[in-house]
Amino acid sequence: MDHRDLLPSADAGSALPARRTFIAQVGGLSAAALAGLTSVPATAQDPNEESEGGSSAGARRRREAFQVRQRAALDHLRQPLLPHADNGDEARYANRAGSFTKCLPHSDAGDVDAAAYQRYLHALATGQAADFEAIPMGGAMKLANPRAAVAFDLEGLDSHDFHMPPAPAFASAWQASEMAELYWQALTRDVAFADYDSDPLIARAAADLSRFSDFRGPKEGGRVTPGTLFRGDTPGDRVGPYLSQFLWKNVPFGATTIVQRYRTTVPGDDFMTSFADCLARQRGIPPAAGNAFDATPRYIRNGRDLAEWDHRDFTYQGFLSAALILLSFGPAALDAANPYLASVAQGAFSTFGGPHVLDLVARVANAALRAAWFQKWLVHRRVRPEAFGARVHRHVTGAAPSPIHTELLDSAALDAVFDVHGTYLLPMAYPEGCPTHPSYPAGHATIAGAGVTVLKAFFRESFVIPSPVVASPDGLSLLPHSGPALTVGGELDKLAANVALGRDTAGVHWRTDGIEGLELGEAVAIAALRDLKTTLPEEFDGFTLTRFDGTAIRV
Repeated sequence: MDHRDLLPSADAGSALPARRTFIAQVGGLSAAALAGLTSVPATAQDPNEESEGGSSAGARRRREAFQVRQRAALDHLRQPLLPHADNGDEARYANRAGSFTKCLPHSDAGDVDAAAYQRYLHALATGQAADFEAIPMGGAMKLANPRAAVAFDLEGLDSHDFHMPPAPAFASAWQASEMAELYWQALTRDVAFADYDSDPLIARAAADLSRFSDFRGPKEGGRVTPGTLFRGDTPGDRVGPYLSQFLWKNVPFGATTIVQRYRTTVPGDDFMTSFADCLARQRGIPPAAGNAFDATPRYIRNGRDLAEWDHRDFTYQGFLSAALILLSFGPAALDAANPYLASVAQGAFSTFGGPHVLDLVARVANAALRAAWFQKWLVHRRVRPEAFGARVHRHVTGAAPSPIHTELLDSAALDAVFDVHGTYLLPMAYPEGCPTHPSYPAGHATIAGAGVTVLKAFFRESFVIPSPVVASPDGLSLLPHSGPALTVGGELDKLAANVALGRDTAGVHWRTDGIEGLELGEAVAIAALRDLKTTLPEEFDGFTLTRFDGTAIRV
């Protein structure tokens, strides 16, 4: 068999069918056929080899490079195919209440146009450019790059080879608890992290979330407390200040220093609190007005500041900053397995040094996004919280019933949001609302999981961060942190959760979008590190790191 026949079509418009045909064909390869791919046949040798004497160093190097890539590809080919199951909401609800429908035409009641949704599903199934162009749109906003869901990568596993569990179902107690958390995050955006222990609204939020039967955020003694509220799941998330040191400390940036004081928005700068405005965003109609900005840059001191940071950051910004801070700590912060720590003649640079770390943090970011885009567009298509909030509003006001779990309907969060805004809609931090792609998993979270995993691989997780700080309640200064020691591993986990769950504070994602997204990004990075190890010349036992679930692994 000529294995070039298995390659996808060069026609980008047929990307999805070609990918499916390719996977089906290689899945049928015999063990003997796979074994035959493991050596370089004479016909595949470098055509320049004969003229170079047949055994030149250049020819040998070229064969070795081919074999490294070939072994990695064969290892990926042998991976078992994984199931990809959604939560059943798309098939369960004829009005697509549990599915992402933003940018498509909607009725005045807020239901997506059925024919438009079918066109949308057809385009996702075929991958054809013409089919995407035929989707009826409700406004000027565009769907965010659904065809990236079938793009290939040349490093690490394919984006379709990572598993995610189904998202919580629309009518479940789990989903109800996550929606209540989002209401409370919106209501407490302007409470300083430093004031969480004493603020009455924070205490009310913690008490309300404690009564949910299936709330899966962190707890102490079986209850949500001000010290666990809105935090991530790892032990490091619960130690010290809410915000990671990597979002407060100065960033060495070449010949200058970046002071992490950022432009933020004014208190109470909330959007989509009327049904008409919410409906316009679902139809893809851009907002008429934008955010109102604070004239004074501030250190991130509350949920609103964090949400706005998450609004404006570039993909791997937080992890590039963390890498630069970690590199400034010197060799003591490097992982003990770094082969150059014991060398008297060589120093790390392009391998195991600064350029290596900075390159990988950026490279895994886009690979993580592609894995997320496959799950978002081709598997789950989970509803965004803003659309769920519209269902809650219409249910509670009697306009249209929805299968909202009773625990949410009994939540104090609904009365609290109505007292402030006069509706039961989810107040959004961004005027445009959520991005124009499905909710599960969060793109920010997958990038965060990947970037942090790379940093754990290269740096000593037990290293104690020197001179830790905490932002003042007004965000104008940094104060010394006098609590327990903060380690690199703990603060990296916290950074990942801050970036992921900061999107929840904005109202655009669910907790599970973030937590499961972190684990997806982690898996993407581990696969890339596994490939990377085979390319390195150093005597090296592998990368060691602690996963988000607490298990220590060697890659």
